[in-house]
Amino acid sequence: MRKVFLGFIVYALAELALLIVIGQNIGVLNTLLLIVATSIIGIYIVKNKGMNSVQKVKNTIARGEAPGPVLVDTVLNFSGGVLLALPGFITDLVGLLLLTPFSRKMFQPIFYYWMRKKMKKGQFIIVQK
Repeated sequence: MRKVFLGFIVYALAELALLIVIGQNIGVLNTLLLIVATSIIGIYIVKNKGMNSVQKVKNTIARGEAPGPVLVDTVLNFSGGVLLALPGFITDLVGLLLLTPFSRKMFQPIFYYWMRKKMKKGQFIIVQK
């Protein structure tokens, strides 16, 4: 728990330092406008791209196929949109990486590994009807 707490403190300080540096270079108003713009874009992406991704998952399940890769893309797209919606430039950078198809492929193995680990511990359960 200490590592998580320390991680949040380090992240918050890094985000704050980056906001100050960017604010000094491009101006406070421009920095605030950039933060608001990326938040609006993130909300738009979560709403539109997220709904399209959920529809793809439903279509895949309706065809009787396993939704694994489509579901992972949906989760990564949604996560990227949420990170864009959060204020801050570090979250924006990670969000953009999750939304770009080329770089999203780097995150897929990490997500699969995390999911398998959770399933082995019994913390992630797939229910079939």
